[in-house]
Amino acid sequence: MLEHSRIGVGDPDRGGDLCLVPNARGLVVFAHCDGNAGESRRSRDLARWLQQRELSTLVFDLLTPRERNDPEAPYDIDRLAQRLLAALDALPATVRAEPVGLFGSGTGTAAALVVAAYHRDRVAAVVSRGGRPELANHVLHLVKAPTLLIVGAADVAAIEPNRRAYAQLRGERRIELVPRATHLFLEAGTLQTVALRAGDWFVAHLRRPP
Repeated sequence: MLEHSRIGVGDPDRGGDLCLVPNARGLVVFAHCDGNAGESRRSRDLARWLQQRELSTLVFDLLTPRERNDPEAPYDIDRLAQRLLAALDALPATVRAEPVGLFGSGTGTAAALVVAAYHRDRVAAVVSRGGRPELANHVLHLVKAPTLLIVGAADVAAIEPNRRAYAQLRGERRIELVPRATHLFLEAGTLQTVALRAGDWFVAHLRRPP
């Protein structure tokens, strides 16, 4: 049976939804900062699909409620990375030993890559969904965690920046285009494709240390 709880993530104005799966392969922490109901719904749908792959999940927003109307707030990558790290620090002791994957979207992808670059021992894998990895250009060469960049094939503006970021990564990496998908993956079946590819990546790379 799944165990759902609401936990603090290092900030009194924000909380996270933690779902623990029995005998989980690992924990996937979502890193998004869009602050809108549509993005939250997509993240929760993805979380449910990952839970079916025996992956625990933590879903929360990197922005505070006040910041959601501030167009500059999502681009303070260092602050977002600190908040993501604080969320990892706030995990219950019972799950801190689990291998952790970061699932970024938008500018949250850049924050996830910064955390993966500077805290290699804490991040086992990274997946980006329609993300902005190029905003973490200064640390991409330091990322050792296996990284999957998922981009919509119809999201023309995002393809080239993701390809440039992919070229700078030095660890195991892959870039995949989802047919017909635009930036938000609203087209029928495209979000399920993201869930399948992300799930495969996390299952393959979230392994407990020997």
